[in-house]
Amino acid sequence: MDKKSLRFRKGLDEMPSYDGVERDYRIKVNANESTMNLPPLVEERVMNRLYFVAFNRYPNEEYYSLVEQIAGNFSVRDEQIILGNGSSEIIEKVFHTFGGEGNKVVFPVPSFSMYKIYAKAAESQAVPFELDKKFDVDVEKFIRTVKESQATLAVICNPNNPTGNALTVDALEKIASSIDCAFLIDEAYVEFYGHSAFKLVAKYPNVIVARTFSKAYGMAGARVGYAIANADVARMVGKSFMPYHMNTLSLAAADIVYQMRDEFTPRIQMTVAERKRMIERLKKIPALEVFPSQTNFILIRHEKAEALKNYLESVDIGVRYFSPTAQGLKNCLRISIGVRTENDEVFKVISDWLNQS
Repeated sequence: MDKKSLRFRKGLDEMPSYDGVERDYRIKVNANESTMNLPPLVEERVMNRLYFVAFNRYPNEEYYSLVEQIAGNFSVRDEQIILGNGSSEIIEKVFHTFGGEGNKVVFPVPSFSMYKIYAKAAESQAVPFELDKKFDVDVEKFIRTVKESQATLAVICNPNNPTGNALTVDALEKIASSIDCAFLIDEAYVEFYGHSAFKLVAKYPNVIVARTFSKAYGMAGARVGYAIANADVARMVGKSFMPYHMNTLSLAAADIVYQMRDEFTPRIQMTVAERKRMIERLKKIPALEVFPSQTNFILIRHEKAEALKNYLESVDIGVRYFSPTAQGLKNCLRISIGVRTENDEVFKVISDWLNQS
């Protein structure tokens, strides 16, 4: 068949793409991953659990075991928990659930770049809400935007990626109580912030809180996430998933990790301490703008950001550089927090290069 005669879905060619190609840097601090694998005791328990996995069975037991654990931890009903392949899949399904032709979705920019793609895939109209120069959300203005656009879905990433800052739970409650559409709070980095909005779900049936195992729990490769929502909302979002959409291996591993989540507390505390230390050190470099962060990464701005990124790559250190066309992120670099030795080397390379430039 002639390739020209193939009929692709209308609009697919115009879909924006997410660049997921990764290089194996010597120091890899470009993807907001944990730079450490599972704690040894957790890894041992995970491997033992995987030994007993029934590969010939669909993942019912593993799925509901993880659901029960998460529901028990948050004191909610099992029916309020949604599982997905990373919180990204759940967010995509929320966009599909509340999107569709003629429906509008409001989300901040700059924020998680996939929101724009999810809106397009759901055939919704994206309504980007521009953050101020400090990347803060004007809450009253955000509420007005949601109302005036008659949006069916509003989204806040909290803490925000890639800027690192966060709204208070009170500010999120102000939004939840003031809008009459679905309100998704993306808490991918909340463990590094310490202030979750999950209790708002009980007060406001429009609130959905999404989380992931990829960041604080170091399971980016396993692709496991979850959300807490009103039971009726969770049921409707669940209709967007295919049967058995998650695999037994990831579910079994996540079940053990969640049982042993206290083992990750020292690592989270270390990451927070290193983030604070790195911010203070970077602030002392002239002409380098360092933004506040409540995450496992830091956003910086410098007029020679692209050249600095190229130099870091030349010494096999990977950071995230944002193109000049990325709204609000011109001359910005995002640096994930690694272990102390990695952070020290990243700082030294940046400091030495900027001092010599």
